Amino acid sequence: MRGDGDGFLESPDGTRQWGLFGAAGLLLRAPRQGGGALVLLQHRAPWSHQGGTWALPGGARDSHETSVHAAVREAQEEAGIDPEAVRVRGSRVTSTADSGWTYTTVVADVSETLATTANRESAELAWVPEEEVDARPLHPGFAVAWPGLRAAAARLELDGLAEAAAIAAVLPRTIDLADRGFLWLDTHDAAAPTARIAQRENGSGGYAQYEEALVLTLDQVLD
Repeated sequence: MRGDGDGFLESPDGTRQWGLFGAAGLLLRAPRQGGGALVLLQHRAPWSHQGGTWALPGGARDSHETSVHAAVREAQEEAGIDPEAVRVRGSRVTSTADSGWTYTTVVADVSETLATTANRESAELAWVPEEEVDARPLHPGFAVAWPGLRAAAARLELDGLAEAAAIAAVLPRTIDLADRGFLWLDTHDAAAPTARIAQRENGSGGYAQYEEALVLTLDQVLD
């Protein structure tokens, strides 16, 4: 039922967290002209909890929703982001409480910066360069989670691959490297470290480090 997750869950220590079934937010990236990534941030309305800080569009998860569904829905409601344009790349549980409450950050990207429409929960919405995110006054929970969510930049080499056109068609994009974090692949950022594509599994979980070049399988790049 829509909205049945709205409400505070109280932990044994007396703290309260928003979302009776947990909460989720969307970390959305888009390519920046000239290379690099932009992150969609929400300047929280002054009346809201931690108002005046910057964070991600997000909110309570309803009983019938997955974290992905909740995060994408919240981004549509709070920022006007079209769910059809969003490509989900991974997720992380970035906060927990003794009550069993969790906050899940869903990581996704879009092929270009999208126009946004703020609802009453947002004082402002902005596409912010990845390296400038932590220069803003962040929501405390997001500030703690950000180092593990930030994507390292890598320039993708496409030379010599028959699949180069297909790969280029879906770039730039985010790659989830599990415990090694996230990678932002880019064909434009000449200053970024190089990532190369391997045709087959290379025996180390799909990626390896060779002479300062990250080697990825086609399955990781074309999901």
